[in-house]
Formats: sequence, C-alpha cells, structure tokens
Amino acid sequence: MAVRDPAATKARIFEAAVAEFARHGIAGARIDRIAAAAKANKQLIYAYFGNKAELFTQVLGKSMVDLAVSVPVDPDDIEGWIDRLMDYHAAHPELLRLLFWEGMEYGFTELPDEDERQEHYRRKVAAVQDGQDRGVITDAIPARDLLFLLVAIANWSTVVPQMRRVLVGADDTDTDRLRDSIKEAARRLVAK
Repeated sequence: MAVRDPAATKARIFEAAVAEFARHGIAGARIDRIAAAAKANKQLIYAYFGNKAELFTQVLGKSMVDLAVSVPVDPDDIEGWIDRLMDYHAAHPELLRLLFWEGMEYGFTELPDEDERQEHYRRKVAAVQDGQDRGVITDAIPARDLLFLLVAIANWSTVVPQMRRVLVGADDTDTDRLRDSIKEAARRLVAK
C-alpha cells in the first residue's frame, strides 16, 4: 500500500503548475494537465491551492520570493547584482514568463496579491534608497524608478530571446558583448 505524502504531492503540483503557467499563461493553463504532470488528483489541486487564479498567484509569489532570497539587490555592487540577476533568469526563465503572462492577464488592474507584492518591492526599493542615501549610487533618479530601469535592462533579453538573437546575435561572443553592454548601461544609470 502506498503511503501518502502531502508535502511531496504539493511540491509536485507546484512544480507542474510553474511549467504549465510559464508555457500557457493563466487563461491557457489547464488544471487537468497540471494534475497529470504532477501525478496527482485534480481535486487535490483545488483543495491545496484553490482555483486556477489562486494557484497562479501562489506560484508567482513563491517564485518571486525565491528570486529575492537568491539575488538580493546590492547597491554596493550593481555590476555583480546585474550578473547574478541575469544568471538567475537564464537558469529560471519561467519567472519572467510568469510575470509576462500576469501582465497580459491583469494589465493595469489590481493584482490578487497586490499588498504582498508591494511589500516585496518595497524592500528592494529600500535597498536602492539606502545606496542613494549613502551616496553609493545616484539619487538623480527616484529609487523605485531606478530599480525598475535596472531590472528592465537586465531582464529584457531573457523575456524576448528571439529579439536578442535577431538584433544582437546568437554566438557566445554576442552574448558576452551584450552582458558587458548591459552592465555598462547599469553603471551609467547609477553613476553619481
């Protein structure tokens, strides 16, 4: 007789949901595909995570926390932070795909976890603000805007890999050159 392991089942469901939502978005994702990939009962998904929208919110929320823990904003080493951020997204492109799908689904409307999301970003903005207050990086651009710009330049090549390939090139030397250019742009953005 098989022993039930709710934690393992939840983990399998979560992993399957990340892949499903990253591939198909909120509207296109199917609970039955998540259940099949997780080798779990569909009813368990609803019991553990609620409806599809709630599952998506939990998946994206945990993915963002994982990023925040793995790659904290470092105003004292913007180049190193940009490197780590780009490496993280290269290894975990699903997070940016999830954010992209969320943007397509919700646009400018309020997010289901808006308060938690604002708190998540408040901590990152505070790190940038701290760097500005200490004079490590420029205060010519408001901290929240500066963070947005830095994240955008670091992430865009992962969000639109086809554009990167066509415009920048696909060779390793092209990738290295682009990374150097992104870090130079970040340096210039934060320069005093």
